[in-house]
This record gives sequence, C-alpha cells and structure tokens, in this order.
Amino acid sequence: MTPSNRNDHAHDVLEQAAALCHIEPEYWDTWGQRHTPSDETIQAIVGSLSGGRGVAEFLALREREHWERMIPFTLVADESSQPVRLRVRLPANLAGETATFQLSGESADRATFHWRMPGDAVIHDIQGHRIAEADYELPATLALGYHDLTLTIAGRENRLRLIIAPARAHLPAFLEQGGKTAGVAVSLYGVRSARNWGCGDFTDLHALLAWLAEDLKASFLALNPLHAIDNRQPYNISPYLPNSVFFRNPIYLDVEAVSEVHASPAANRLLRSAGVREEIEACRQAEFVEYERVWRLKRFFLTLAFRQFLKTDYRHNTRRAQAFRRFIQQSNQRLREFATYCALWDWMHRRNPDAWIWQHWPEAYQDPESPEVADFRIKHDRHILFHAYLQWLVDEQLASAQAKATELGMPIGLYHDMALATDRCGADLWANRKYFVPGCRVGSPPDGFAPEGQDWAFPPPDTLRNRDDGYRLFIDSIRASSRHGGALRIDHVMRLFRLYWIPEGVAAKNGAYVRDFHEDLLRILALESVRGKFLVVGEDLGTVGGDMRELLYRAGILSYKVLYFEKDHTGEFLRPQQYARQALVASTTHDLPTLAGYWINRDIEARRAAGLLPDETSYFRQLHERAIDKQRLLNLLHEMKLLPEWFPRDQQLVPDLSGELHNAIIGFLASTPSMLMVLNQEDLTKETEQQNLPASTHQYPNWKRKMMYSTEELRSLKITRDFALMLRQWLQASGR
Repeated sequence: MTPSNRNDHAHDVLEQAAALCHIEPEYWDTWGQRHTPSDETIQAIVGSLSGGRGVAEFLALREREHWERMIPFTLVADESSQPVRLRVRLPANLAGETATFQLSGESADRATFHWRMPGDAVIHDIQGHRIAEADYELPATLALGYHDLTLTIAGRENRLRLIIAPARAHLPAFLEQGGKTAGVAVSLYGVRSARNWGCGDFTDLHALLAWLAEDLKASFLALNPLHAIDNRQPYNISPYLPNSVFFRNPIYLDVEAVSEVHASPAANRLLRSAGVREEIEACRQAEFVEYERVWRLKRFFLTLAFRQFLKTDYRHNTRRAQAFRRFIQQSNQRLREFATYCALWDWMHRRNPDAWIWQHWPEAYQDPESPEVADFRIKHDRHILFHAYLQWLVDEQLASAQAKATELGMPIGLYHDMALATDRCGADLWANRKYFVPGCRVGSPPDGFAPEGQDWAFPPPDTLRNRDDGYRLFIDSIRASSRHGGALRIDHVMRLFRLYWIPEGVAAKNGAYVRDFHEDLLRILALESVRGKFLVVGEDLGTVGGDMRELLYRAGILSYKVLYFEKDHTGEFLRPQQYARQALVASTTHDLPTLAGYWINRDIEARRAAGLLPDETSYFRQLHERAIDKQRLLNLLHEMKLLPEWFPRDQQLVPDLSGELHNAIIGFLASTPSMLMVLNQEDLTKETEQQNLPASTHQYPNWKRKMMYSTEELRSLKITRDFALMLRQWLQASGR
C-alpha cells in the first residue's frame, strides 16, 4: 500500500468514527460561511468519547457492542405509531430457540410474550460471529409513560427501556383555542421587599403574583433558573452555571416562614436580637445582593431549625416528619447524591479551607461509589439529612407560591427556566461524570459578538451513554426544573439537536458540532410536559436551522422571539403580524440590554468599560449600527401610528426612553399574534442596567442587581401604578 493510500484509508476510518460519534461534517456560521472540522478536531473528540482508544479500535469495539446486544437499551416511540416494533439480534445458533419477553410498566401490571425468530431472518457475519436479525412487533398497546421490556433466551437476558410519548407538548386549552396572554420576568434574587433578608425569597413570590394578577391582569411570572449554586461571588452566582440542575438554591428560602424556626427557643431569641436585626437590615439595604453574607445568615438559622425538627418531629415521626420522609423517598438517589456532596464539601472545606472544588479532595472522595464515601454517609448521616431538609423546605415554599398563583386565577403561574450548563466542579459532575465527556467543553462558533468563538467551559453530555441509560439525567432535569410551575423555558433549546464541542487544546473557533438524538429528546420533553401540565418555550436564538424550528413547532414547543432580533433580510424590523403564533415574544433577555439601556447605548458603553471590545473601531461601529436600528424602530412605530404625530421622527432627537416611546414599544409587543408575551421587570420600570454582561465576571455586577422598586412600592407608588395601568390597558386592548 502506498503512503497516499494509507492516508486515504486512515481518513476513511476517521470519517466512519466521526459519523458514529455524530460529529457534523460541516456547519454554516452567521455570516453564511461554511466550516468543516479538521481531522485533528475530529480525532480529539473521538479520543475523548473512546476513553483514549485508537480510532480503529474504537470502531471495532462499538461494532461488537452493537451486534452483541440482543435488543436496544432504549426505545422512544410515538403513541400513534403502535404497535411498537423493535429490532432483535441473536447469535445464529439461538435463532431457533423460543425467546421470552416480559413487559412491565409504571404500575404493577406485567405481561409475558413468547416469540421465535422467523426463518427468513437476515444473517450477518460480524467479526467472525454469525448474527441473526429480525423485527419483533410487540402484541400490546401501551399507555403513555415508561415501560421495561426484558428479553430472555437460553439463559441470556437483555433489558430495554421503552418510552411511549405523545407527539406534542402540553398547551393550556385557551392557547390551543386561539387565546394569548402575557407575564412579567423577574430575577428572584434581586427582588426587594421590606421583609426579606437582602435577597428575594419564595414569600416575595406571593406579593409579586398578587401584583401581576390583580394590578396587571397577567397570567404568569417568569423566573430566572432557581438551580442550586454555590453562592460565592463573582464566579459561582450565575443561575445559568448551576452546581446542580436537579435541586434548587436554598438562599431563596424565607427563613421566618419555616415553622421550626419559630419552634426553636434559640432561633427565636436570636431573631429578636439587635445584632441579627442590624445584619438583616444591612443586607437588605446593600446596593447589590450579598450572596455569601445572606446565605451565611440564613444557613445559621436553618441549622437551628433543623435541630428543632430532629428533636420534636423526626424523632417522634410526626405528620411533618412523615412528609419529609416521603419527599426523600420520592426524590430517589438524586437527593442522596446531592446531599452527600453538600455534606462532603462542608467537611472537606473545614479540613482544608483551600479545597474549593471536589477535584481538590483526596482521590477516594472524588468517587461517589467509593468505600470511603459510603463510610462518610454512615458517620455523617445527620449532616447529609440537613441538606435534604433544606431541599424539602424549598419544595414546600415553592409549592405554596404556585398554589397562590392558582388561587389568584392565573392560568400558568410560575414560569421556570432550565439552564443548559452544569458546573464541571459541581455536584452533578461529581455524581454523574460518566455521563459527560472529559476532554471537551461546550461553546459556540464565531459570530458577530465573539469573532473567535466562545468557550463556555463546561463538559458536553455523552449522547450515546445517556441514551443507553434511558435518558434518565435528561428526564430528571426536566422534572426538577418544571416542578411547581405552569411553564418551562429551555435555555439554548438547540441542545436537543446539537452542541458545539471544543476539545482540550483546541481554540474555540476550531470546534465542531455534535448531534444528539433529537427525536427521542423532543418526545420525552413532550411526555414530561403532558404529564406535568406545563407548556414549553424553547430559547432558539442564534444559529438554529429552519429544520430545527420546524421540528420544534411540530412538537408543540413555543419559539422565542426577542424584539431586537426580529428583522427581515434587509435589516428592517418585522411588523407585529409577521411574528409567529406559536411563540413567546419578549422585550429582552438577561444577557441583552433593557429597553431603556438599548436606547441610550448603555450595553455598548458597559462592554467598552469592561474591556470587552477589541478596539475603538468596534465601539464606534456598534454605536453606528445601534443608531440605524433605533431609527428603523422609530420609523416603524410612527408608520403603525403607535407614536403621536408630534413625536420626533429622528432618533437623535429622542435622547432616552420617553413615556411615549415606552408605551409604543409595549403596544407593539402586545399586538403580535404570539401566544405569550413576556416583559422584563426592568423594562416595565424603565431601568437601564441589564442583569448580565456576557463574557464578563468581576468587570460587571452580574446576577446581583436589585429591583428599582420593592414589592410594597410596586403596588403603592403612583409611578409604578402608571406603568401597571399602561401595561394592563395594552393587554386588554390586544386580547391578552
């Protein structure tokens, strides 16, 4: 074989491996340019997925595993495509034997079927072994949900997780029938009130929901992701880079609403002390959310509450203790893993104050299944139970808030948000790292905001391993994120189709897209949505292909339309009637300027001050482009007669977001046919500062800004009443 032939063969083998690993051979960027991943990038991704094996060895191993498996690990089927058909593979010498299929569902029902491979089965010669292959049609109609199918033949056994899903996600009847509605988005951590401890809490939700339902006549309150984070500034406070997506942040607990706090003599005494009240007031009056300070204070009182709970409830197995035990049982191993991690982190950090991440722990404790961790669970069971107790309190208080929304007649209530990422140094990776790919990170390809691409520094999921496990991580993350809510926003919904992988040692601009099993994921999302009765919004900003949006549409998932980006091919803003019906229309997002900030170029100035612009040319280019966009928006609002005739027609004569312009933009959004409209709280009150400045950390107070007005002021100040009246009138006029 000549050297060129050897190179051709190696390249062919690499292409086979790339196809097996679902690495896309090309992608198109936002400028319409085609990119193909280099052989080095493909080899690095394949190497990460194969555990360091050579490409040829990896291909042979995967082929052998594929053919040795009698039935797949997982099969996701549409309920309308029954009876379910699955591919069965048997060693040819067993083809004449009778196979037994045992089917069990989520109830106790079981069924047994017998089957013999037909004589016309296809015979394959695989690595020296003869394999018979044929289809088996399950003689049963299955209900929506999760089923287990076990195949037994000649002493061999394989299990299949069979998932029956609906074609579309849940939509409330009034939306299915042509209705539309609206809500307000709030960053819970930044909510101010006269009673919270310097960080918004679950009791504040009651006041916000009453304000929305009674003053604005809105249908939902959209929240930031409530996932558990480490509450350490500035790197561990982003709700979009959680410690765990399966559990929520106990900093949002209203400590004074916990019954055990009032039952504890020590907690009661200290709560009345001048020092504690002064500290609470100092946190409350701080300009920004002081995460460490607030959590330190709350945790102290929650520890006293837990001691009281053990003494008066847990020991005597009261009704409250029984409810706690049911919560633990229903939360399965995820709660056990998370609470163990939290207790271990506390213990390790006390022993070594420099051990900030689990990768700094002794090696034995980095493995959740090690004998040392098992021994820790026994010796520190009460400490682990404390962290489970915190999650139970979170669940109680959040359930109460959603119940309040229902009581107020809100058809959706709480609208939750599920982050894309999970911190590589957090609880989820500690407990489930085999389901993530080491040696690669998720990011995004080059675009106008980041010409060199973006590296988001968290590991991608191992698509094959997650599928073979029955998608349990994905299912549990959906359930956890949607719990106690009527809507769920999926951040970066393109994740269901593909993610941009960046191997170690490779620049972000040289990564590659890796596909996921989107049909399975969409069906599972629809199933969980129907079961949980929550609608789904997919944040589909960025490079989402038309075919992806079509599939999302068919699955009943709402698109996400942000005013700034809804333009035609000439750059002109779309008219309201051009917006999609099956969509949510938004004024902005946490990563984008507020309406008031947009008009005064506050985001551009913030990027310049933070050193995020490459040069002054880029700064002036962005100012020029913004001026063009503002003029285009102003022209459209005048053309639609949403602005009074006397209002200036030149954007240079409108220095800020005047009342008339504010009113016109809100009216524009409300008049779209989109099912949902969401207005950021900052846009309702005309605030100029956005919650997050992408690509910054210490340069900008990300995820710390408090609301301009407290919950009490929202319902009492004339200025906020004017805002509320303006929005309410537009909602009524537009049929929302």
